[in-house]
Amino acid sequence: MEVKCPGSAAIRRPTIVIVKCTNCGEEVEIFADEMKAKCDKCGTIVFRESVPSCIEWCSYAKKCIGEEKYKKIIEEKLKK
Repeated sequence: MEVKCPGSAAIRRPTIVIVKCTNCGEEVEIFADEMKAKCDKCGTIVFRESVPSCIEWCSYAKKCIGEEKYKKIIEEKLKK
């Protein structure tokens, strides 16, 4: 039996995050499941401020890792 993440459909349809290029100020689209993208205007590699894990955005995270572990991870994230 193959175990599949119930939230994997969200990975196949990621959202887009817009960040400003640190070199030229151009808006750069980065998919929510990616860490970086190349600016179309100047070629600079632009990084997301913080790369969220699936635990932060997936609606199935609590089911996947359990309520207690989920709460602990989210609490640690909020402390930062």
